[in-house]
Amino acid sequence: MTKDEIMDLSMEEIETRKAEIRAEIEAAGDQAALDAIDEEMNNIEERIAMIKQETETRKADMEAVLDGVGAPVEKPVEERKMTDVEIRNSKEYIDAFAQYLKTGKADECRALLSQNGGGTVPVPTYVENRIKTAWDRVELMNLVRKTYIKGNLNVGFERTADPAYVHTEGSAANTEESLTLGIVELKPESIKKWITISDEALDLSGEAFLDYIYDELTYRIAKKAQEELIGKITVCTAQSTAGCVGVGVVAGSPSVGVIAEAIGELSDEANNPSIVMNKSTWAQFKAAYYQGNFPADPFEGCRVFFDNTLPTYSTTGTAGSTWAIVGDFGFGAQANFPNGDEITIKYDDLSLAEKDLVKLVGREYIALGAVADHAFTKITF
Repeated sequence: MTKDEIMDLSMEEIETRKAEIRAEIEAAGDQAALDAIDEEMNNIEERIAMIKQETETRKADMEAVLDGVGAPVEKPVEERKMTDVEIRNSKEYIDAFAQYLKTGKADECRALLSQNGGGTVPVPTYVENRIKTAWDRVELMNLVRKTYIKGNLNVGFERTADPAYVHTEGSAANTEESLTLGIVELKPESIKKWITISDEALDLSGEAFLDYIYDELTYRIAKKAQEELIGKITVCTAQSTAGCVGVGVVAGSPSVGVIAEAIGELSDEANNPSIVMNKSTWAQFKAAYYQGNFPADPFEGCRVFFDNTLPTYSTTGTAGSTWAIVGDFGFGAQANFPNGDEITIKYDDLSLAEKDLVKLVGREYIALGAVADHAFTKITF
């Protein structure tokens, strides 16, 4: 037998073969036959050793099982569970959330998230990015410092302060610094925007429906937040008070030097100024620039943002009214979001039921204000 054939034999087959070999040895008539028999016997002994080793291994495994240790047991593969973020990014959740906005029923969303309690239903992950994009469209608000602190927020600012000094060894020390502080209280308010939904809008698929709703509501709320901040700056007086920062005032028209004059009213810390004005006023600047062949940029290299709630400059404008603002919005302004910057949406199918329309109300809870003294200058009529 060949070696491969021998390696497949059981112990009983080996004993049978050994008996046959003894007979072959007795009948062998030459040395070549004896050599072949000798090689086969060596292979048989190797196979016997293998069988003994396999037997010992099985015995050890069995004893380990009986002792509680256990031989290697194949463990069932655990099914991987999706995280909440992965679920919120799935098509099923997006469709369920769209249905929630259409009907006001959140059961399917909570079932997917395995949440049985109340509270706010989290928006799909991609909607969070879409909300951020909508805020980015209102570019001025991207400059404003944002915080997420619950309740009213008190922000301190320096009204007056003595400068630092150099003390020469041996000389008398300067008197203690005179420091006057003010506190701006940022009180959150609800900014709301509502739209009615037609049958055509309700027929939109999940993602298309959410795009339509959030693009409209978020942008309008962010735009209103900018307008509110501008309004709060315009009511500040030139001199600070205990509860309001000071804002510089320059009277002038769209001319080559008025922006530079406004920058000159800013504090040393307001070192990244921007300009906010009505688009029509910006056009007057440009017209004056072209007609007068100004030798310099009238905007002094500052970025211009538009807000049409500021009036267009006119020679008949109300004296003292603000038509432009120059200032460092990153340093001087703050927006606090007590409940996060996510737009919450409420479903209302009763207010306009007689018209077969559904109302969706978007809401952002936000506090806005100027929080640094002379970080802004108003340009007035």
